[in-house]
Amino acid sequence: MADYVKARRRRRSREDWIIDIVVYFLAAVIFVICLYPFWLSIVLAFNEGKDARVGGIYFWPRKFTLDNFKNLIEDPAWGKALIITFSRTVLGTTLTVLFTTLVAYGLSFANLAGRKVYMTMLIIAMYFSGGIIPYFMVLRNLHLINNFLVYIIPSMFNIFYCMVAISSFQGIPSELGESARLDGAAEATIFARIILPISKPMLATIAIFTAVGQWNSWYDCAFFTQNKELRTMGYLLMAIINKSSLNAQSMDAYAASASASTVTTMSVQLAAMIVAVGPILVVYPFFQRYIVSGITIGAVKG
Repeated sequence: MADYVKARRRRRSREDWIIDIVVYFLAAVIFVICLYPFWLSIVLAFNEGKDARVGGIYFWPRKFTLDNFKNLIEDPAWGKALIITFSRTVLGTTLTVLFTTLVAYGLSFANLAGRKVYMTMLIIAMYFSGGIIPYFMVLRNLHLINNFLVYIIPSMFNIFYCMVAISSFQGIPSELGESARLDGAAEATIFARIILPISKPMLATIAIFTAVGQWNSWYDCAFFTQNKELRTMGYLLMAIINKSSLNAQSMDAYAASASASTVTTMSVQLAAMIVAVGPILVVYPFFQRYIVSGITIGAVKG
């Protein structure tokens, strides 16, 4: 084997080496171009705001400070938004995974009565919707407008994830469930103790995508809540990006604080962006190994 590798290395021509060098160089350049803006945002978020206006900061903070994050957390609007966002992410992800997999497990049985009808309804609903106005009217009739549950209940069941879960459950040998039934196990026990433990890649995939969607969501907050107590991080970030400034109430809070002399609107915006993106970046690597296998296992079969 070693001789084969050495012989193959000898056969590499000068053109091969040049192409490899060019490819690696371009890959490194693209990596730096994509990574540096985010790194610079982190650097500026940990630098004094007024000092950052002077410029000349490229790779690390010139005047390190946590005042930007302190002002962000102490601002009532951002503090409440962080709590709301965290709550909807944890609760919404848990319930979405639970209810989606429950429905998918039932539909994974080929002998289920009316299965073709249910599958047809799901496919139609996945590709066609009634539009924003009928959707708003349904939420209003359910008394979900200006209600925290508007972030949770409509997303408790996801059709696309259900299709992925159905294919994943169908790939599990039916003999496992049959042997458990012969031993007297109930269907709920089979689902909780046999099916779910061996479906971890699929569950992790659904969980991470749902969590990212819940954490970054701003659409439902903008259209279905007028209550400022229910604002999310995604909505506030979108608002300050569109307005390019913080609201007057927040500015008054910053001016009244002792550390307001070092804080600027831009520095707080960057701190808010880091707080919003940071948790996803921290959690994602731990689930990355499940995502590819989860999507592959749950691929829709022809």
